[in-house]
Amino acid sequence: MKPVILVTNDDGIDSEGLIALANVLKALGRVIIVAPDRQQSAVSHALTLHRPLRITKIKDDFYSIDGTPTDCVNLSINGLLEVRPNLVVSGINDGANMGDDMFYSGTVAAAREAALLRVSAFAISVEMETKKGLTFLFKPAANFAKKFAKYILKNPLEPQVYFNVNMPNLPEKKIRGVKVTRQGKRIYGGESIIHKKDPRGRDYFWIGGADVGYEPLGNSDIEAVYGGYISVTPLYLDMTHYPSIERIGRALSRRTG
Repeated sequence: MKPVILVTNDDGIDSEGLIALANVLKALGRVIIVAPDRQQSAVSHALTLHRPLRITKIKDDFYSIDGTPTDCVNLSINGLLEVRPNLVVSGINDGANMGDDMFYSGTVAAAREAALLRVSAFAISVEMETKKGLTFLFKPAANFAKKFAKYILKNPLEPQVYFNVNMPNLPEKKIRGVKVTRQGKRIYGGESIIHKKDPRGRDYFWIGGADVGYEPLGNSDIEAVYGGYISVTPLYLDMTHYPSIERIGRALSRRTG
């Protein structure tokens, strides 16, 4: 039986990256697209609980949902699909999700939701500095996604593990290779909030200032991509900081003893 691959994203059902991803993965098995009906960037791991979700069947194995990427994965695995997917792939996002970005990213959250539901998953994004005036090159990312998906289908991930893949926006012949990396650390500028007035004189605020740099941690996702490499970062669902358990436990015991 052919494997079933669920494809989703946070850029919406009309995203060029979504279609490029789905088309190449069809060579590996049955591809089912379930994606938000509109742009859902930076919604993180939001799950819709206080209103019903509407599903639109565009054609066989192609659905849109008026919800978040997390909604798409949760609903697909727990109710919409008649079969359980073997793999969830989220992307191809038009913009990197590196370092601290992954906490906000709907693209990465979709893969995380799949891991929570014990399905192998990875997210994939393409980095681009818009000031360069370039267009997104989705084909190299789609081709790498196919190779990585093939590997994971043959080697299912350990429980609680999922991957975050980031691509440099380069032609394949200019990509220097693949690095398995750690999560990087962004340094955001002081002008991350834009404050202006609308035509009626009312204040409004816009979140989303420019990224001004990153910490040189060594072997980070950011350093790899900016160096022309594909970054593959293994992520883990357990967010516990284990060294603090004993240290804080001893401190609290002394205070309450």
